[in-house]
Amino acid sequence: MLIVLSDFALLYVKMYDNLGAQPRVPGPLTHRQILLEMHSMVQVQDSSKISRYFSDPQYYFQVNDHYVKNKLKVVLFPFLHRGHWTRISEPVGGRLSYKPPIYDINAPDLYIPFMAFGTYVVLAGLSLGLHGKFSPEALNWLFVKGLVGWTFQVALLKMTLFSLGSGEAPLLDIVAYAGYTFTGLSLAVLGKIFWGYAYYFLLPWTCLCMGIFLVKTMKRVLFAEVRSYDSSRHHYLLLFIALAQFPLLIWLGNISLNWLF
Repeated sequence: MLIVLSDFALLYVKMYDNLGAQPRVPGPLTHRQILLEMHSMVQVQDSSKISRYFSDPQYYFQVNDHYVKNKLKVVLFPFLHRGHWTRISEPVGGRLSYKPPIYDINAPDLYIPFMAFGTYVVLAGLSLGLHGKFSPEALNWLFVKGLVGWTFQVALLKMTLFSLGSGEAPLLDIVAYAGYTFTGLSLAVLGKIFWGYAYYFLLPWTCLCMGIFLVKTMKRVLFAEVRSYDSSRHHYLLLFIALAQFPLLIWLGNISLNWLF
């Protein structure tokens, strides 16, 4: 509704200008100035909403080798991370903004999730090939299965934030946090290729570490954005996120052509 009104106001101003010079009306603001101000305010509000929920995609790819190495350590060994889990902010254009991943180890990125997802699909296809079950259709199926698992993880995190009154976290942040699932999962599938029994040690480890990482990360997001704090409710939902990693990663780690087994 605001967008329609602002567009109408801008059109009215243009029609007003085409009529030629009009006599000035004394006062602090003219009719034309009020309409222009209303249009600019609506544009600022719309852009702030878009940037808040979707952010800038380029932000999530500002990484280097040092960041990738340290981020993988945080994801795969979260209990060894002795530093803080809060993100570093800086003033940009009169408002606070978070520093990109290259300058902040706690910032989410999309480079590692995309690379890990591709690695998972390739290793899963290789695993099927070693058992004589590889086909282009099987690779396509593994790709779809990975996307379904990623989407489920995003929905789980987003619904948890909504239920706790903190649904304003940028969507790409949640997509990045959910995508880190494939880092440890790729490691577990790789271990299965070299030694079948290694998978049964690596997969529980991956589930545990991913649960710890997401609990630490979601707790930081909740403390930063939730208006009211209910410790018992927060703890139960964070525990649910951690426990949900076990069935999700077991399903994704089961390299087969069936949905359940």
